[in-house]
Amino acid sequence: QVRLVESGGGLVQPGGSLRLSCTTSGRIFSINIMGWYRQAPGKDRELVATVTSDGRTNYADSVKDRFTASRNNAENTVYMQMNNLKPEDTAVYYCNVEGYYDGTHYHTGAIWGQGTQVTVSS
Repeated sequence: QVRLVESGGGLVQPGGSLRLSCTTSGRIFSINIMGWYRQAPGKDRELVATVTSDGRTNYADSVKDRFTASRNNAENTVYMQMNNLKPEDTAVYYCNVEGYYDGTHYHTGAIWGQGTQVTVSS
């Protein structure tokens, strides 16, 4: 069974930075897309950033030029450097995997982590 575990969230002042990490466990040979989503209180979960296996990235307009997503394919981990954080970035951030190969079969569908809280406040 594949599991995702996020870390790196916390409380930070506006203008500050945080680095989120997401590690995977289970039988994984390669992953198609890894990404980050977030959900603020009373709002729907939204895409923040994704990274394909060949390093192509996609960002929500609200975080472009402030957040940088990256991944380590050898370790099947994904990171997100968040700079110049704003109060509106406050949310639970979830790691996401879309499609992975376990060495024998390709698995479709989404896998989610349990989330890590990011709070931006003075």
